[in-house]
Amino acid sequence: MGTIQPNISEPVSEELLLVQAAKRGDVAAYEQLVRRYDRNVFRIANHITKNREDAEDVVQDAFLKAYENLAKFQEQSKFYTWLVRIAVNEALMKLRKRRPERTVSLDEDIKTEDDSVPREVADWSPNPEQMYSQSELREILTKTVQGLPAGFRTVFVLRDMEGLSTEETAEALDLSIPAVKSRLLRARLQLRERLSRYFQKRASGDGEK
Repeated sequence: MGTIQPNISEPVSEELLLVQAAKRGDVAAYEQLVRRYDRNVFRIANHITKNREDAEDVVQDAFLKAYENLAKFQEQSKFYTWLVRIAVNEALMKLRKRRPERTVSLDEDIKTEDDSVPREVADWSPNPEQMYSQSELREILTKTVQGLPAGFRTVFVLRDMEGLSTEETAEALDLSIPAVKSRLLRARLQLRERLSRYFQKRASGDGEK
């Protein structure tokens, strides 16, 4: 039999070094992880809960739960992906407590009147950037994203706003890759249609003045 070649692995990432140190009881290392990701987790939680106080609670609960369960983290994926999964679950729990009469789940078969492929997407002309400042556009986009169903909104936020890959988004949400791609497409279509309607109304409103 031939000689077994040694497994030359990639250099350990800084994130993983911090996680391993935290597992050994280095609190300062975990604090670095918190500082590295707390804003990202807050943005995700805020988009899901649509409530700043709830989002702040989610951040605290997610980091505490992650710390308490560090030993269970198998280091097969990024710590951030694992953390996002915890945060998303905490955020959905917040929604369930606020709306106990309606179960909130990423696995639900979301049906809304906007689920169909948009029949007509208005021409975005003049370009929204020519009409509004970047800050106004961000505010409009944020409000429009928050109007999406929870399952679509969460996928869109992780994939398009936070920059996770399709595979990382699937892992964080415990969904299949095809499910992520499907929800992302539908979220983008809904978002585009809603933004088109918004700009159409603004344009017609301005024209009436």
